[in-house]
Amino acid sequence: MANVVVVGAQWGDEGKGKIVDWLSERADVIARFQGGHNAGHTLVIDGAVYKLHALPSGVVRGGKLSVIGNGVVLDPWSLLREIETITAQGVDISPETLMIAENAPLILPFHGELDRAREEAASKGTKIGTTGRGIGPCYEDKVGRRAIRVADLADPATLEARVDRALQHHDPLRKGLGIEAIDRDALVELLLEVAPKILRFAAPVWKVMSEKRKAGKRILFEGAQGALLDIDFGTYPFVTSSNVIAGQAATGVGVGPGAIDYVLGIVKAYTTRVGEGPFPTELLNADGTPDVDGERLGTRGHEFGTTTGRQRRCGWFDAALVRQTCATSGVTGISLTKLDVLDGFETLKICVGYELDGKTLDYLPTAADQQARCKPVYEEMPGWAETTEGARSWNDLPANAIKYVKRVEELIDCPVALLSTSPEREDTILVTDPFAD
Repeated sequence: MANVVVVGAQWGDEGKGKIVDWLSERADVIARFQGGHNAGHTLVIDGAVYKLHALPSGVVRGGKLSVIGNGVVLDPWSLLREIETITAQGVDISPETLMIAENAPLILPFHGELDRAREEAASKGTKIGTTGRGIGPCYEDKVGRRAIRVADLADPATLEARVDRALQHHDPLRKGLGIEAIDRDALVELLLEVAPKILRFAAPVWKVMSEKRKAGKRILFEGAQGALLDIDFGTYPFVTSSNVIAGQAATGVGVGPGAIDYVLGIVKAYTTRVGEGPFPTELLNADGTPDVDGERLGTRGHEFGTTTGRQRRCGWFDAALVRQTCATSGVTGISLTKLDVLDGFETLKICVGYELDGKTLDYLPTAADQQARCKPVYEEMPGWAETTEGARSWNDLPANAIKYVKRVEELIDCPVALLSTSPEREDTILVTDPFAD
């Protein structure tokens, strides 16, 4: 049976939540494989709105197993609050429907404190634009072999030893930033209190996933953020702290690369990004505020972050960047979202490459100083006056909208598998079913 990885192919916020939820009807298992609760997915189902941060998007569907893999960094208190909120909306969440990898690292209160202190202390031009939720510092502890993991909660002696090791690193660091030392005993007490609430969901995810595969179950791997925020292949250093691209799906839940049959890249019909960093097609006035087209995209697209509420920066579709992310993630087909936001534009622009120091490039260079100097090379296309909102077949689309979609396919060298025309689950045009055998 086909197993599908869903990845964002821009800077995140591409509409992954709706697509994962839509695809989860065909899946048996939905697994988050990286990121933390800095990600946000908004699902709109029959008029009801669900806002998810750490929970896999498939959790709102009954009869499915949702998995939080070891590639995710988990804030246990935030997760429990999220479970409480979603349960209050009528969603059943139990150890039968939600599983957390025993080897997932925990985000602790001091991670968020460190995250925020660093951002505040950063000099002009060096701020990353993090959400301040501790995701980066937790991944640092994981790599530094001082993380506290879900399994450690089961044994008080092991837990205390892990806390002591973490504090050997963090207390001197906090002193240098002018933050008081961590109350070790209070932290241990806090962890022991939350332990049984988290451990009821803990399991050897790698083993369960292997058993599900052998039983012929369909698995949907869900990523957070977008490929341009990948720690290796994104616009470094303005990136997230984990690998976002499709290859991480295998590592992030404990399966081999052979478990992946189809990679679906989620792509917005224009471009947005949150936080700092280069953005070649951003639509700005001379004073740095959004120009009339950028303002229109942001207003029509409701471009505010699910987790932080921060306003997203908006720009024209960048085919050169999406072609690049389709290559690094091995994307099989894309889901093009928010086509309806482009309704009513007289002229549309697509970035096909960049001008850098008198040379033309068909990709975004790696060096940050070069990225900042890249100027977009645009191709113009006529827009359409008709509406595409709610379209569920090609016959419902204006001719110029179809031409736009076809040109996007040509420029990114990847076919459109799904087309989304509103936040509603069923407002989706299926071209190729990623789960087709």
